[in-house]
Amino acid sequence: MKNSLNKCSANETAACCCVDVGTVMDNSDCSASWRQRYDDRQQAEASLAALTAKARAAESEPCVISPRFEQDAAGVWLNVDFTFSCQAEALIFQLGLR
Repeated sequence: MKNSLNKCSANETAACCCVDVGTVMDNSDCSASWRQRYDDRQQAEASLAALTAKARAAESEPCVISPRFEQDAAGVWLNVDFTFSCQAEALIFQLGLR
């Protein structure tokens, strides 16, 4: 009888060849960034408020939110860096934006 299990690497479990979470998420990147252009500052600030609410919903400890606004001829650019306490929170936040 042929073995139905595939050969797995050391970072996978033999039962299902699933990757160990620690090999994908090692807490090395706890940040997320957002950049978008808006017609005016009011729209950019409204977007920042919505993004902040999403970050607060994903955080277990306070997320550091660093917004920057840049005005140009086409409108206002919103650049925001979010630094979470762990990589899982950053991933949850990013998935929530999709």
